[in-house]
Amino acid sequence: MTKAVFTTKVTPSYKDLPEERYHFPRTYLNYVQQAVGDYIVYYEPRRSSAELSSRGGRQSYFGVARVASVTEDAALPDHYFANIDRATYLDFDTPVPFQEGGEYYESALEKDDGSTNKGAFGRAVRLIPDAEFDRIFKSGFAPILGEYRASQEVALPGLSEPPVPFERPVVEMMVSRPFRERSFMHNVRAAYSNRCAITGLRLINGGGRPEVQAAHIQPVASNGPDSVRNGLALSGTVHWMFDRGLISIGDDYKILIAKNHVPEDAGRLLNQSGSINLPKDQTLYPNAHYLKFHRDQVFKG
Repeated sequence: MTKAVFTTKVTPSYKDLPEERYHFPRTYLNYVQQAVGDYIVYYEPRRSSAELSSRGGRQSYFGVARVASVTEDAALPDHYFANIDRATYLDFDTPVPFQEGGEYYESALEKDDGSTNKGAFGRAVRLIPDAEFDRIFKSGFAPILGEYRASQEVALPGLSEPPVPFERPVVEMMVSRPFRERSFMHNVRAAYSNRCAITGLRLINGGGRPEVQAAHIQPVASNGPDSVRNGLALSGTVHWMFDRGLISIGDDYKILIAKNHVPEDAGRLLNQSGSINLPKDQTLYPNAHYLKFHRDQVFKG
């Protein structure tokens, strides 16, 4: 097993959905097979589509996950899927550019003269050492790692010295439920600017903490990932209504209300436009795959 970088557009489609599967040609089969059972980071290139002239990609690492298995694409010869363990996918709190301060996160991308190795950069799947993976991981989760370490400080009984930070291995932190919940909440709130997607309310308490909650569209208990694209920022009451299927969202982002389940007073809380507020970044919009799950499996309409 070895760690790797998978290059993909962050905007998902049904064919290539970073939270669940990565589509690739036979060219990269050997590399991907080496990564099965280990962790990968996703990288978004400059090109935003298959068109050679397309631009707009962030040229940054944006998420992390573990590869569970590889299967053939029955519909397209010489193509395969890397199947992702959905319980391990996590968006970075901060996208990590491939180069910062003249230093490359992947040493293979730098030539001896300090310029970019375009040949290596052109490979959609690249193997990387553990140390480089760890560095990307720590940069991507820098805001949350600080909070998480502070909350995990270990005080030694009988000693008056300040507690020492408890350092966990990178992968152990990533699978920790408290860490994942903290990261998911941070990312969803940031994507929606601390505003409820369904009521439009943006409430901040006296301590400066936003009241809006981070809700999963496809629940974690139903194998939903901790991805912003599977999340919504919701106020407490609306979160309760959404989790119980009293309201849902269409593929056109219209608010759906279960007939005879939502009192008229509660209905007045919802956006008068009939649509949800969306993130400014389109790549963070709720994904149709997860919206459909909620309508089919949770919604009472």
